[in-house]
Amino acid sequence: MTVPVSIEACPALVLNADFRPLSYFPLSLWSWQDAVKAVFLDRVNIVSQYDRVIRSPTFEMRLPSVISLKDYVATERRPAFTRFNVFLRDRFHCQYCGGHFPTHELTFDHVIPRSRGGRTTWENVVTACGGCNLLKGSHLPREVGMWPRVRAAQPTTHLLQEHGRSFPPGYLHESWRDFLYWDSELETG
Repeated sequence: MTVPVSIEACPALVLNADFRPLSYFPLSLWSWQDAVKAVFLDRVNIVSQYDRVIRSPTFEMRLPSVISLKDYVATERRPAFTRFNVFLRDRFHCQYCGGHFPTHELTFDHVIPRSRGGRTTWENVVTACGGCNLLKGSHLPREVGMWPRVRAAQPTTHLLQEHGRSFPPGYLHESWRDFLYWDSELETG
């Protein structure tokens, strides 16, 4: 006997018109309601479907598991400067000790401290764990011998997308795999 899947556990992977996900991290997902609405408004194509069916008195359809936009949405050339994008650029690694940390244990550090004239820019902010950030404090890197492992720079949207692909979410429906990992080795049989 098959256990019925909760309708809430049926999000749709959203692909751009070129069949690439709109984003990898966070993964571009729409709720089943938004996906069905977009189908009815003729804004998307259904690429793949779940086995789960929804019904009304006059209509029945399988829920979409993968949809593609009919109109291409251009990605921004310059990503927004956000705390999360700094962490993603640095792959969630402290740039001083090299440790990998969950987001809630990370902060960002001004390489040249603001108290020393440093600015909050891509080129002056790196990911740091709490311990390293506290140790470095308001010192210059040369004063405490703490140099970032990678020079801070503004990432491209493409770089952030590539880094995001390295951190898949906990749940990936089998119908999404071809669109998320097209460079993975195919099984031969």
